[in-house]
Amino acid sequence: MSEEGKKSIQVVAAVIWNEGEILCVQRGENRYDYISRKWEFPGGKLEKGESEAEALSREIKEELNLEIEVKEKLIAVRHEYPDFFLTMHTYNCFAAHRNITLLEHIDSDWRKVNDISDLDWAGADIPIVKCLSNI
Repeated sequence: MSEEGKKSIQVVAAVIWNEGEILCVQRGENRYDYISRKWEFPGGKLEKGESEAEALSREIKEELNLEIEVKEKLIAVRHEYPDFFLTMHTYNCFAAHRNITLLEHIDSDWRKVNDISDLDWAGADIPIVKCLSNI
């Protein structure tokens, strides 16, 4: 717990590139309305003993049945949601193909970087969208 009494969570997220476009995924319904049905970069929680790259590869395989190549770290975002703090370590990643299976999300879209800001992003993902728009 943090000094504010909120749980602090460490996660990883992937900006997955293929053919000049980025994979965006939409969350399903969630108990927290502020992230329910929002768009995000896929990823998840770090498990004990995992590197960030290992966690990212595992999470993307679990969520999308997709193998990725983890590249350089793009940005680390620290975001305060009403119920918890989130630190999201975000990496540029590459996928050799676009064949995904949505196992935890309700929708996906491959978009050019100039078109991603049109989506309704989760709060913690907005700094990543802004970072990408400056590339």
